[in-house]
Amino acid sequence: MKKQVAEFIGTFTLVLIGCGSAVIAGPDIGLTGISLAFGLALIGMAYGIGPVSGCHINPAVSLGAVAAGRISMPEAVTYIIAQVAGAVAAAFILMMIAMGKADYSVAENGLGQNGWGAGYLGEYGMIAAFLFELVATFLFMVVILGATGAGVPAQFAGLAIGLTLVGIHLVGINITGVSVNPARSFGPALFAGVQALGQLWLFILAPILGAVAAGLLFRSGVLDSDA
Repeated sequence: MKKQVAEFIGTFTLVLIGCGSAVIAGPDIGLTGISLAFGLALIGMAYGIGPVSGCHINPAVSLGAVAAGRISMPEAVTYIIAQVAGAVAAAFILMMIAMGKADYSVAENGLGQNGWGAGYLGEYGMIAAFLFELVATFLFMVVILGATGAGVPAQFAGLAIGLTLVGIHLVGINITGVSVNPARSFGPALFAGVQALGQLWLFILAPILGAVAAGLLFRSGVLDSDA
């Protein structure tokens, strides 16, 4: 169970620090600070648990790795269960911490949940949200698979992947809050209310499609330098 425990801890860390930066420190650090929080959390976990599980901490990444032939589907399923559990635990802990402030409420202040449409950040439409999540996850998965391929300096992989996540957040926070990770979306949505749960399908489907497309390109040899 070492790999699954590592994936639980990694996803817990990503959601607690990333979403926590938005919920607790957002007004002080702004979009750039939130972007850095997600990326730095991923970089830290890449070096902390990467040697154990590969630091997927993202169901879309695990399924993209299956599509690329890097791991088996049964192993990916156990990863995904651990990732979702870690995200839910982190969202619950974050909610408990945030409620320690007298004027906080989940309904008013949110829990870092993803979304789109009227009343959500930049108020982008559903098609824009879907397209962003699809393309951003595809590009994210390309970096992950390329940076962790054979013959690539492994010591720089975590840095490259984490900085890519920072860049994706800098562009996309106003569009969807940035998911590119179904577990990251599921945890906060579970506690954030009906609207977040109703929009959750997009943050499951689009990232998975994007990651699997990247994985298939690597498996076909189009993007794999070793093929």
